[in-house]
Amino acid sequence: MVQVTDFRQAGFDSLCDELQWRGLIAQSTDRDRLKMLLDGTATSFYAGFDPTAASLHVGNLVQLIIMRHLQAAGHHPIALVGGATGLIGDPRQSGERTLNTKDIVKAWADRLKNQIGGILETDGANPVRFVSNYDWVKDMTVIDFLRDVGKNFRVGTMLSKDIIARRLNSQEGISFTEFSYQVLQGNDFLHLYDMFGCNLQMGGSDQWGNLTSGLDLIHKVRGVDVSVFTSPIITDSQGKKFGKSEGNAIWLDPEMLSPYKFYQFWLNQPDDQVVKLLKAFTFLSRAQIEQLGQQTRDDPGARAGQRALAWEVTSLVHGESATQAAIDAAKALFGRGGDLGAIDAGTLQAALEGLKVDDGEGGKMFVAAEPGQRVMQCGVDAGLFHSLSEARKTISSGGFYVNNARVDDAERVLSEEDFLHGRFALIRRGKKALGVVERR
Repeated sequence: MVQVTDFRQAGFDSLCDELQWRGLIAQSTDRDRLKMLLDGTATSFYAGFDPTAASLHVGNLVQLIIMRHLQAAGHHPIALVGGATGLIGDPRQSGERTLNTKDIVKAWADRLKNQIGGILETDGANPVRFVSNYDWVKDMTVIDFLRDVGKNFRVGTMLSKDIIARRLNSQEGISFTEFSYQVLQGNDFLHLYDMFGCNLQMGGSDQWGNLTSGLDLIHKVRGVDVSVFTSPIITDSQGKKFGKSEGNAIWLDPEMLSPYKFYQFWLNQPDDQVVKLLKAFTFLSRAQIEQLGQQTRDDPGARAGQRALAWEVTSLVHGESATQAAIDAAKALFGRGGDLGAIDAGTLQAALEGLKVDDGEGGKMFVAAEPGQRVMQCGVDAGLFHSLSEARKTISSGGFYVNNARVDDAERVLSEEDFLHGRFALIRRGKKALGVVERR
C-alpha cells in the first residue's frame, strides 16, 4: 500500500491548508469551524459509497484520497457502503435509475468494500470502520420511518435542493423513491453521530443537498452543529466530468478496466492539466509537485509530470507490481526494451485492445491468422501496408518486425512459437505502426 505522510511532512502548516492547496475543498457549511475541526483533535468523519455499480470510479477516488489525508492526520474514517441507499440510488440529472435486486447490491457492496480497503488503512492504530446503512434501516417499519425520521423534514426545503428542482422541471420528473433519498442519507449522519460521535461528512459537490440534510437533522433533533464539506467535481481541459469524456467511467476494478489502460489514461493527460491532477490525485509533497510542474514546462517531451502521475495513481489503486507490468508492456510493444513473452496474458490483451481493425460490419476485431500464413499478408490485413508489393519493399529495407524481431525474408510465415500465450502475434512497421494477429 502507498505510504501517506501527514500535512507537516508534505510541507503545510495545517491539514486544511493542504486540502485547499490541492483544490480538494469546494463548499463547506462553516469554513472556520471546518478548519478548527480538521486541524484540532482527532474526530470521526464519514463518506458514503452506494453500490449502484460493480466498481468505484475516479470520481469516488477523490473522496477516498481525501479520507486518506484525514486518516494520515489522525482522524477516524468511517466508510459507509450503502446497502440500503444502494437499493434506491441518489437522484441523477439524467433520470431515474434502474433498481437492482438485493443480491446484486450486496455483491457490489462487497466489491466496493474491497476497493476502499485497498486505499485506506484497514489495520494499525487508526483503521477505517466499515458500516452499511442497511443494518439500521432493514428493521425500520414505514410508520417508524415516517414518525421518527420523516417528520423532521420539510417538503419545501427538500424541493429547494438543486438536483430535486432540476428533476421536477424535467419531462420525466422524479419518483417518491428518489425524492426520499435525502431523508435516508440525513438519517445515516444522525445514526453515525449517535453511535460513533461522527461530526463530519464529506462528498462530491453534486451531493451538497444530500449532505446538508443530515446536518439540518442533527441540529434539529440533537441541538448540535456538525460539519460537511464537498470536493469539487474534477473536470478535464474541455470542462467535461473527468474520466467520463468518452462516456465510459474510468473504473477502479481491474476486471472492468485493466491496470494497463488505467495507467495509460493518466499517462495521456495533457500538460496543462498535470499539476492540477498531481495535487488532487497523489500524495506527493508540494515541493515535488512544483518540481514536476517545472520539468513539464521546461521539457514537455519528457512527460515527467504525466509519468509521475500515472505511477502514483496506478500504484495506489492496483499496486506497484501491476503498475510496473503496465510500463514494461508499453515498452515491449514498441521494441524499447522488455520481453514481449514475459508480459502476462491479461496485460498483453489489454495493451493490444486498441489495435483492432474494422470487421466490415461496424465492429472491431483482431486480424485472424494461423501458423503457416505469410507475415506480409498479415501486415496488409492489419492495415500496415496498402499492398503486398509495399510490404515486400518494407521487408527488404529492414522495416518490418514480428514480436520485435526484424523480418528478413519476404516469404516468412507465422510459426507456432510466434503466437504469444498461444494467441497473439505482434507485427510492426517502423517504430510506431502496430498491428495484431490473433490465432484462429
